[in-house]
Amino acid sequence: MAKKFKDLKEDIIDLVCETRSYEPEVLEEAEYQGRSVTLNSPFRTPSGPKKFSVYVKNAKGNIVKVNFGDPNMSIKRDDPARRKSFRARHKCDTANDKTTPRYWSCYQWRAGSKVQG
Repeated sequence: MAKKFKDLKEDIIDLVCETRSYEPEVLEEAEYQGRSVTLNSPFRTPSGPKKFSVYVKNAKGNIVKVNFGDPNMSIKRDDPARRKSFRARHKCDTANDKTTPRYWSCYQWRAGSKVQG
């Protein structure tokens, strides 16, 4: 029996998301609110508003802190069905702006890598 369009669409999304190569993260030192920080390196926030944070440089050249992730939920990216569902729900194939929480959430949900932080 032929697959339904919905199933084909999900297979295509999964294929694109799994084969998408994220840019190699260049780790730089920068200054944020008077202290030295490492850019593009997610870390856990011990008492912050979200589960993870990352310092990035925006289009203007300013250093900004991006918070992402629900502190009350665990990342279950090793289950292919859950990973596929998450990446389709958050449209990870179009997440390209490093200054958004969506980009970094999708970055953490990529296959075959450990959660940073």
